[in-house]
Amino acid sequence: MPGEPQADCLFCKIVEGQIPATIVRESDTTVAFRDINPQAPTHVLVIPKVHYRDAAALAAAEPTIAADVLREAQTVADEEKLESYRIVFNTGAGAGQTVWHAHAHVLGGRGLEWPPG
Repeated sequence: MPGEPQADCLFCKIVEGQIPATIVRESDTTVAFRDINPQAPTHVLVIPKVHYRDAAALAAAEPTIAADVLREAQTVADEEKLESYRIVFNTGAGAGQTVWHAHAHVLGGRGLEWPPG
């Protein structure tokens, strides 16, 4: 059921403390941790504690928690002292989503030209 922890979800397991992660922030509704395969000098994931497949599903069902994810992304950027940064939500396999739990990538610490890749 949407919103409920999923037994086969890597990020749900991080939220529940079953899998270790380098946590940089935690709020009542979110967890932020360092990406294990960083694509920039700073690469932190901000995830909601509730399980939704992607950012669109999260925003539709829990707009307040979606806003919390964005607020925490800003706080991460501030704490990491990033003057410029990118917040990325990949939605779907074709866009690079590999974990089916909504999450924001906070990327910074180097030039991030557009378009990527």
